Amino acid sequence: MNYRLVFVEDDAELAELIRDFLSRHDMEVQIEPRGDTALAAIAAAQPDLVLLDIMLPGKDGLTLCRELRPDFAGPIVMLTSLDSDMQQILGLELGANDYILKTTPPAVLAARLRAQLRQHRPASAAETPAAMTRKQFGQLSIDPISREVTLGGEHVPLSTADFDLLWLLASHAGEILDREVLFKEMRGMEYDGLDRSIDVAISRLRKKLGDNPAEPFRIKTVRNKGYLFAPAGWN
Repeated sequence: MNYRLVFVEDDAELAELIRDFLSRHDMEVQIEPRGDTALAAIAAAQPDLVLLDIMLPGKDGLTLCRELRPDFAGPIVMLTSLDSDMQQILGLELGANDYILKTTPPAVLAARLRAQLRQHRPASAAETPAAMTRKQFGQLSIDPISREVTLGGEHVPLSTADFDLLWLLASHAGEILDREVLFKEMRGMEYDGLDRSIDVAISRLRKKLGDNPAEPFRIKTVRNKGYLFAPAGWN
């Protein structure tokens, strides 16, 4: 399976070299050369991971990371030549998942990116063949083999993380899944009680699936309990 990445980097030669290398490791990379246009590019591409340089024209990578984090639930990785403890601490504090130097060997870079991508996939991704069958709820169709989603006959473009979250919710249709369960399934780690990435991901998924943000009727919020995928909300 190919992952989709957006790489925000103004050094065209370096960007092309890294894109070519990662393409041989199941990662499709879209290059964005400016910081001030990156948010729009990322929103349009809906990537599985964002790779950020710090020194960028228009807007620096640290500012971009801070602005991106509230609306992007996937991993953000800083890739920079700035070998500074303070820069690394600041990047991680602003929401980056990892901080990697440009001097890192390409194979190690690819391994660390894949580790981040794995952490953002459900721990239950290895389902039995019997469970991996198309799910149909009214006008909503979810195919786990092709990872295609259609609503009312129209294709719904979803990132890997978005699809995994939808599949998890749909696999427990009619059940309330709390944040702890969703976080552990999606991230493979215990919920710390503070991370809001699941809420951000739910909000983004609702928007793509035509749910009502004020009064959701397809992916419902159950106060103080969690989220519920409503089987009858897709007719």
